[in-house]
Amino acid sequence: MRFLQHTLTALLVFALACSDDDGDDTSIDGGQDADAPEEDAGATDAGPAPYLELCDPAVDPGAFPAPDAWGPNSGPGGPAVTFTEDDRYETCAYLDGGELDTTEHHNLVTMYDGYLLMPWAPESGNGGLTFWDFSDPCAPVVRGTGHSPTMRESHSIGFSSIGGQWAVVDSVEAYLMFGGGGIQFWDVSDTSAPEPVANLNLEGFFYPDAYARVALSVFWQAPFVYVGAADNGVYIVDATDPMNARVVGQYSWEPTLRVGQVQVVGNLLIATAAEGPRTALLDVSDPLNPQPIPGGDFLARDSSGEPRGAYFTNFTGGKVYYANKDGGGGVMVYDVSDPENPTFLGENISDGNGGYVFVKDDLAFVGESSFAAIYDLTGMPDIAEVTRLDLEGDLDTITPIGNVAVLSVDADAIEDQGSSVIPYELEPDTASPSVTFVWPADGASAVPVTSRVGVTFGEFVDVKSAFEGSVRLTETDSGDRVPGVVSAQETIVNFHPYCPLASGTSYTLEIPAGGIVDFNGNATTEAFTTTFTTE
Repeated sequence: MRFLQHTLTALLVFALACSDDDGDDTSIDGGQDADAPEEDAGATDAGPAPYLELCDPAVDPGAFPAPDAWGPNSGPGGPAVTFTEDDRYETCAYLDGGELDTTEHHNLVTMYDGYLLMPWAPESGNGGLTFWDFSDPCAPVVRGTGHSPTMRESHSIGFSSIGGQWAVVDSVEAYLMFGGGGIQFWDVSDTSAPEPVANLNLEGFFYPDAYARVALSVFWQAPFVYVGAADNGVYIVDATDPMNARVVGQYSWEPTLRVGQVQVVGNLLIATAAEGPRTALLDVSDPLNPQPIPGGDFLARDSSGEPRGAYFTNFTGGKVYYANKDGGGGVMVYDVSDPENPTFLGENISDGNGGYVFVKDDLAFVGESSFAAIYDLTGMPDIAEVTRLDLEGDLDTITPIGNVAVLSVDADAIEDQGSSVIPYELEPDTASPSVTFVWPADGASAVPVTSRVGVTFGEFVDVKSAFEGSVRLTETDSGDRVPGVVSAQETIVNFHPYCPLASGTSYTLEIPAGGIVDFNGNATTEAFTTTFTTE
């Protein structure tokens, strides 16, 4: 998305989004469109927060499920094709959302339930989700498509398994003259017929200003959705029940941080500026009351010491990856594994104009408007460009899926060519995913009893494989199981205990071998453990 500033007519100026004086969120009304969600998410004062109902200390959680007892997926999984040298870096297929995908406005793709999931939507709404059998990425087959008149451009997509199988994206008011919008929940339990089921308006959201007062990203650390909401900061949404979601908190900065990307791993929230150099790290050990981390609000500076703005960012492995925008494109990397002491690690300044960045193992994939680039991260501080790839249009996104990359444009696409598939490795992905970062850190003490625990992997992981059998929290001494919910988004996996932890107690998080898998079904081969002690 180019964050266009729209000229407002007098009608639009006066047709502001409606919200109650008591701060309740106004539900998005799908109007009379048959494709609109049938339910509107609830307001903020409709009884106690649903997540509180997850805690029942009297319930015996029983033994852990086997690490591999999560599946199988319905679909065949990631690319299973071997390519030749002649195939490498050459387009072999195009992806289109169907007859309703009229603008060819695409962003990231991911995998869910063994199928490729491709969101499509312009910034003004009228989007949808399309699932594909992607086992042969050069001959993808549509599994199913769902349409929403209120879904807008999606820079991220989160998932939850509480009470069903859900996804969350951004949304706008069905009738743009009212200026409202927020987030939208989808039922993805049947990938042949994904369905938008509920919308939640966010107070202060205003479109068609596509830059200052909209939702730019979502991160679902179940049961909470954290919404990167530009000048409105970060909204915290209790989405235990997506049909009755409500805003339970909001954090904003002074001076204003125009939040683009927001991600959460354990108790650490990472927020970065849209088209700016600023990064802010928050302690969300109390998920409803974020606190700034000393030294964790900083300007990302290049090797010369100059602040360098990024269009968007991505956090994984204890590092923030910036898709450079100011003074050239490319990628810049900061180590924030010690959040109080962020450190510059490396860069490659290209002649591009940054969009979005994703990381798989030692490679960074960056959309740079006029091209997409793959970068080798192994030589930091010097980051080498591996190759450049092309697709007609405003090429802001390149997403690694197994041994292929999916390129996506969000403007000026050729008809039916909003996304393309290009092999970048010859053999199918057979490497096992491994943990690259944990928070709270191993050995941490005085950890609040309201904490969550999170890890990152070196690549995107299968959302459904991250569950209570493959992500285990126990009391270290007794070995007793701590009941909770597991959620995953891209490379990040989180465990949220149902009840507050016991004080002065040691806990162990284990990722056992054979549980979590990547998009190609490669399972973790080595167990990972980490311990911390509560305050």
